[in-house]
Amino acid sequence: MAVLTPIPTAIPVIDSAPPVAGPACSLQRSGSLWQLGNEAQELTTAIGQLAEQLEADDPEQRALALAELEAALLAEEGNKAALAAKADATCWVIEHLRGQATYRSQQAKRLADLARSDAGRADALEESLVFVLTQLQPAATRFSFPDHELSSRKSSAVVIDDEEALDAEWLTIKTTSQPDKNAIKEALKAGRQITGAQLLSRRSWRIH
Repeated sequence: MAVLTPIPTAIPVIDSAPPVAGPACSLQRSGSLWQLGNEAQELTTAIGQLAEQLEADDPEQRALALAELEAALLAEEGNKAALAAKADATCWVIEHLRGQATYRSQQAKRLADLARSDAGRADALEESLVFVLTQLQPAATRFSFPDHELSSRKSSAVVIDDEEALDAEWLTIKTTSQPDKNAIKEALKAGRQITGAQLLSRRSWRIH
């Protein structure tokens, strides 16, 4: 019987590319990474990962993330299409983060409302329990149960029934002042010099 000798298969060796000098930039549009799938989606994912580093406790890490984002955009100075793609992906991440912030704020308000409701019911139950127990044992200052203990302490607080009926000696006068920014703005626009104030012009941006 003839014995078949397996033919060894050559395994190609892929040389790793040498590190490129210059500012770090992982958001490149050319290369195998961007050939694996949708470039826009991968750009957005990469920018989102960099955005996560902006919350790092290390200032140097935040600065590096910002530098990489800026380098990614500046690298496409001569390529309008590539620059627009990266800028558009960055806008997607910004809109996502702001939408997420809005959602979480709404969730926080909902949870705060639920917390207030839970606390209110707990207070009502406690007041009812204390009322019943003190009716049964008026002189008691502490109640012990199998798994809990209800204790009390004495305190005093002033309740103002009618503030206007109080004499002046029982009142404290508080005065506050703050800059009238509207009046200052109009005066500065009219050319007046106001020590301690200046008129700054700002340009606001909005993604839509």
